[in-house]
Amino acid sequence: MHALAGRKVKRNVVGIIGLVENMPDGNAQRPGDVVTSLSGQTIEVINTDAEGRLVLADVLTYVQDKFKPQAIVNLATLTGAIIVSLGKEYAGLFSNNDVLANAVTTAGGNVDEKCWRMPMGKAYDDMLKSHIADMKNIAGPYGGAITAACFLRRFIKNDTPWVHLDIAGKAWSEKAKPTVPKGGTGFGVRLLSQMIDDWVDMK
Repeated sequence: MHALAGRKVKRNVVGIIGLVENMPDGNAQRPGDVVTSLSGQTIEVINTDAEGRLVLADVLTYVQDKFKPQAIVNLATLTGAIIVSLGKEYAGLFSNNDVLANAVTTAGGNVDEKCWRMPMGKAYDDMLKSHIADMKNIAGPYGGAITAACFLRRFIKNDTPWVHLDIAGKAWSEKAKPTVPKGGTGFGVRLLSQMIDDWVDMK
């Protein structure tokens, strides 16, 4: 957002960050608890370590209710499973819209922030079924990055074009590269800035 403002980019862009204090106490969530999301959908907590997606789900609901965006791109260091799938070479890209997915992939390729589109589908989504809530917060041991994306997609309304980037493998670099120092990479800044520069209004 600072880069866009500093360059005086003539686009209506909204940035939302979900900031929470993740601290256990007597009121902390426990396995088996059912929580109600901002959207009104209920979630059975199976694994308390899959908490980031609960925050992100409410962020997605909030931004849609308040701003009615033309499209949404969210970034999160969401799962270790995406590192198992793609290593540290690519961010995992999940989307409900081919045009937006291609725009993000192309922008990333042009600035050396590479993304690889991953599958989604009913079989993966069904793994989130719960007997006591609208969904579970985590599925089984397989396809963890995919089922996390399927979880998030349940909070996208009216088929709003949406891309989820799982950047767990790209957020930290063990060695310096020409455009990235050792340590925190800031992955996504160049990609999103390029995508906005190249933006074609979604139909």
